[in-house]
Amino acid sequence: MNEENVKSSPYRRHQNEDLEAGGSSSRLSLDDCASPFDIPRTKSAPIDRLKRWRQAALVLNASRRFRYTLDLKKEEERKQLIAKIRTHAQVIRAAVLFQEAGKTVNGDGALIPSAPTTTSLGEFDISQEELTFMSREHDFNALQQCGGASSPSKPLVFSLNKGIDGDEVDLLKRKNAYGSNTYPRKKGRSFWRFVWEACCDTTLIILMVAAAASLALGIKTEGIKEGWYDGGSIALAVIIVIVVTAVSDYKQSLQFQNLNEEKQNIQIEVVRGGRRVPVSIFDVVVGDVVPLKIGDQVPADGILISGQSLALDESSMTGESKIVHKDSKSPFLMSGCKVADGYGTMLVVGVGINTEWGLLMASITEDNGEETPLQVRLNGVATFIGIVGLTVALAVLIVLMIRFFTGHTYNPDKSPQFVAGKTKVGKAVDGAIKIFTVAVTIVVVAVPEGLPLAVTLTLAYSMRKMMADKALVRRLSACETMGSATTICSDKTGTLTLNQMTVVEAYVSGKKIDPPDDKTAVPPAVLSLLHEGVGLNTTGSVFVPQATSIIHAFPFNSEKKRGGVAVKLDSEVHLHWKGAAEIVLSCCTSFIDENGSVVPLGNDKMSNFKEAIGSMAASSLRCVAIAYRPYEVEKVPAEEEIDHWEIPEGDLVLLAVVGIKDPCRPGVRDSVQLCIDAGVKVRMVTGDNLQTAKAIALECGILRSDADAAEPNLIEGKRFRALSEEDRKEVADKISVMGRSSPNDKLLLVQALRSKGHVVAVTGDGTNDAPALHEADIGLAMGIAGTEVAKESSDIIILDDNFASVVKVVRWGRSVYANIQKFIQFQLTVNVAALIINVVAAVSAGDVPLNAVQLLWVNLIMDTLGALALATEPPTDHLMHRAPVGRREPLVTNIMWRNLLIQALYQVTVLLVLNFRGREILHLQHETNERAVKVKNTLIFNAFVLCQVFNEFNARKPDEINVFKGVHKNRLFVSIVGLTVVLQVIIIFFLGKFTSTVRLSWQLWLVSIGIGMISWPLAALGKLIPVPEKPFGEYFSKKLPKRRKNQQECS
Repeated sequence: MNEENVKSSPYRRHQNEDLEAGGSSSRLSLDDCASPFDIPRTKSAPIDRLKRWRQAALVLNASRRFRYTLDLKKEEERKQLIAKIRTHAQVIRAAVLFQEAGKTVNGDGALIPSAPTTTSLGEFDISQEELTFMSREHDFNALQQCGGASSPSKPLVFSLNKGIDGDEVDLLKRKNAYGSNTYPRKKGRSFWRFVWEACCDTTLIILMVAAAASLALGIKTEGIKEGWYDGGSIALAVIIVIVVTAVSDYKQSLQFQNLNEEKQNIQIEVVRGGRRVPVSIFDVVVGDVVPLKIGDQVPADGILISGQSLALDESSMTGESKIVHKDSKSPFLMSGCKVADGYGTMLVVGVGINTEWGLLMASITEDNGEETPLQVRLNGVATFIGIVGLTVALAVLIVLMIRFFTGHTYNPDKSPQFVAGKTKVGKAVDGAIKIFTVAVTIVVVAVPEGLPLAVTLTLAYSMRKMMADKALVRRLSACETMGSATTICSDKTGTLTLNQMTVVEAYVSGKKIDPPDDKTAVPPAVLSLLHEGVGLNTTGSVFVPQATSIIHAFPFNSEKKRGGVAVKLDSEVHLHWKGAAEIVLSCCTSFIDENGSVVPLGNDKMSNFKEAIGSMAASSLRCVAIAYRPYEVEKVPAEEEIDHWEIPEGDLVLLAVVGIKDPCRPGVRDSVQLCIDAGVKVRMVTGDNLQTAKAIALECGILRSDADAAEPNLIEGKRFRALSEEDRKEVADKISVMGRSSPNDKLLLVQALRSKGHVVAVTGDGTNDAPALHEADIGLAMGIAGTEVAKESSDIIILDDNFASVVKVVRWGRSVYANIQKFIQFQLTVNVAALIINVVAAVSAGDVPLNAVQLLWVNLIMDTLGALALATEPPTDHLMHRAPVGRREPLVTNIMWRNLLIQALYQVTVLLVLNFRGREILHLQHETNERAVKVKNTLIFNAFVLCQVFNEFNARKPDEINVFKGVHKNRLFVSIVGLTVVLQVIIIFFLGKFTSTVRLSWQLWLVSIGIGMISWPLAALGKLIPVPEKPFGEYFSKKLPKRRKNQQECS
């Protein structure tokens, strides 16, 4: 390992690796993919690739369509602003120091500090300005004037050991004096902003202009009493569409806003009243004592009180990915930085806007935008449908215009609407505007602007519900990608097990202690050393006797799998080590016998201990060895060199080997089986030894039997690591359990699996898991045991650390994809039917049965209300009984094509028959021609809408015959269907003037309902028709081999 990698944080290192979609396992540029809309992984996708699909999309309302995608321009501006602020802060600091040096140098050249004038703040003797100056400028002299980090109790009235009192009165005083740990945030978009964005739709603007022209001409020719209906009804319909769209979008925005606040609400520990208490990062106040350990985020500006090997990654503030060691000579800690190594405690001296991190966060705009792969693909579908719709609308416009101006468009009384030289100009223009309005409305219906936004709707709904299932989604795309997961690489401790450690076996002084808590069987000297080693070799909160001090510590490291500490007693030094039993045992050369004497650890005793370790591991116990060695005081390095001292780890004296039971979580076996049934392979990746890992895997159902527990199913990390890249790819597929693995082994496994085409989900909790979490398709950090570094690198946080919650995330991921497919099937059915009906009628009869206002109402049902009803279906058990959704599986499957073609063909056939033969079928010959046409067109409109209402039920279950299963559980679906029916009744009975409809008799209502209801048995019969497994699209693809090759390389 080179020096740079040693000194840089793993949290930073993974960000500098290959940022292509496949990480290091994907060497080909994404630009080689066949379609601009084919981005299987938007996580860290190149900017050029994101630009390509935006440029290729057919968009009528860019502000709405791209609202929840990454704003590339703002993102670039944000990066530049952050860089400027960082540079500015460093320049200001340097300038202030230079200026102070110029003003206050005494005769011998020494710098005389001049901090801001002290202002008394009641009980506090130090002002906010002084603290801010001291922490921002890292003014060591000002700190010394306050008594240094070791004794600043007077200025801030606090105890180093007990912290502040922490009662409400004390907290309020501190917030009033020094501010709160929050920063001003830019307000979210107001409702009126969403209204404005909805108004920006190109087609709606054209319709409003057409409505205004129609209104003016109508009033001029027919008078205000009758002439305003045509233009006014279109304008009213457009306004309703705008308002409904804005309300829906605004509600989505509020949901995302709430979820973002949850993401930023980091829970940390502070010492108050002598106890460690968990608080929100926003509740930290000046004077708080905050314990820090590897992976934590520094919650505020502070001063180091004490620490062991403490090192920070300050790249979030400085932009430089190098580790900065902190000690008594460099005690200033900056808010927002990450702890890369060691542990310690800090005193908070600056919060919120009084910190550089607060200034930085207040200055940048939080952009929630992030496109998901499904969203990009849906933009491709919307573009294709839109092009077809535009073509159809143009054809309708041309045909109707030609028929109109050649005198082949007739009034209800069979007279031509336009006669050259006789028809008034106003009448001719009004007729042309009506035709133009119909064509534009066809575009509104045909271009599914709401299709890509349906993804954000279902994601917003799913994310809110997933919170109740203990999963916090940090990255939108992960929510849907989880539905495609083919494998889950899970940690053992705390995820598959309860993380409740109990010592159930113990070997001390060369013999087994039974029961393990029998102190009388342990020699007093060994017992004292065990108390010392276990109590002091920890990052937990333990009382340290006054005669004892920790000189130096080597915090537990997942690479070395052990941790050590050097403890100074009155006149001697003890070095304590504990960790993986076989590793610590290999460092021991002696042990303490029953008489308290140190004796050599011979081969026989070594074999006995190894057998004991093997026996305990086979019983699924975690084996830990505890050892120590006395050390000469004179050999301990001086204070200035102590930070670079490597605590000796050889010639250790073995104190004990213990077996710790960490029971499997209740129900974890069922969860693993559920994944297996769903086609998702669960792999356990653990740092425990192979025998313990095997026992737990058998208990959880990851391994079926002892016969499965052989290589390569069961493999050790170092064995896997030693393989060549090609061999790792071959072996990775077969691995079920990896024991004694390091974080780098986990990363190598993820890369190998992804290169084999797997969609990989990975769980992690440590700082060193960050690279694997980032590399995986879905990184799952643990909410309880996870460090802030791991959480920041993850896509989803599992709040209860439970594997069952991971399975629920898979379920929700599949639900997102399934709901989108339901909506696509429903929308395409409406699109196909509406387009064909209007085109055929326009070409053959010169008139369209569905006018502009009616089509806008259909568009509202199809777009906003349809998305709300279908995109918010809760997940069902049925989803977990089928294979994962392939990332390149067609959005419109063969089953969907079958369903929508059957329904569209039925609707088109029935409604066209009514259009051309409706007068005879409905026995309307005795009615006037105008009345008969209006009744017939009203029936077509009513039947068409009710067909969509009934078909909405069919869309709920594309591959199940019983479409009503669970419908009562989705109140939103039932409410929207009910609302649609009620509004349709109101339109027919009371809004005839606006929609150009007439009231229908109860018999015709029954006919309308009957036409719609037939779609139910028709759908059930259709589902009995088998469909080929090969996607229909492949039958029409001429360049299939080349396209497939490109797609495989890009994935």
